[in-house]
Amino acid sequence: MIGDIEREAPVTTLDHRAPSLKERIEDFFALEGELLDERNFDAWLELLADDVRYWMPVARNIKHDALETEYTRERQDVAWFDEDKHTLLQRVMQLQGGDHWAEEPFSRTTHITTNLRIESVANTEITTRCRFIVYVNRREQEIRLFVGKRTDVLRVDGDGFRIAKRSIFLDQSKLLFKNLTTFF
Repeated sequence: MIGDIEREAPVTTLDHRAPSLKERIEDFFALEGELLDERNFDAWLELLADDVRYWMPVARNIKHDALETEYTRERQDVAWFDEDKHTLLQRVMQLQGGDHWAEEPFSRTTHITTNLRIESVANTEITTRCRFIVYVNRREQEIRLFVGKRTDVLRVDGDGFRIAKRSIFLDQSKLLFKNLTTFF
């Protein structure tokens, strides 16, 4: 015993206890980031539900008393992305086809997700919120850095999850990049 807190002995063998739901979700997002960073887009698509909604509104600079208008409204205003699995598959096929000028050669990416919180668990769906950084490097001098927040709805699928909805909120209100081909 150290002070009033009883300490467990360090674990020197594989811990066989089941991970928490939060740990499973963190692992899922880490796997997703690795798949994207390795350009394994076919495996990434398998993580998406067939009815997935992939949406990224535009951020606006607004007055302090109009915070509810900071991002464009879903299904009402313009968005950077508003896609389903079919359009995401088309984007992947274009990237893999070798004739996508904005990704020839491919960008190198690093996806980092952090500050994961489980917002709600209902039936077979789990709503999460997290923060992300996506670093993109293309050619020698093209560097893009995307920072923002994400809300994901994960659907339980057997022992794993599928992404049923992703809402991506960039902190940038103006994108100064040549293209927007990155998956978040």
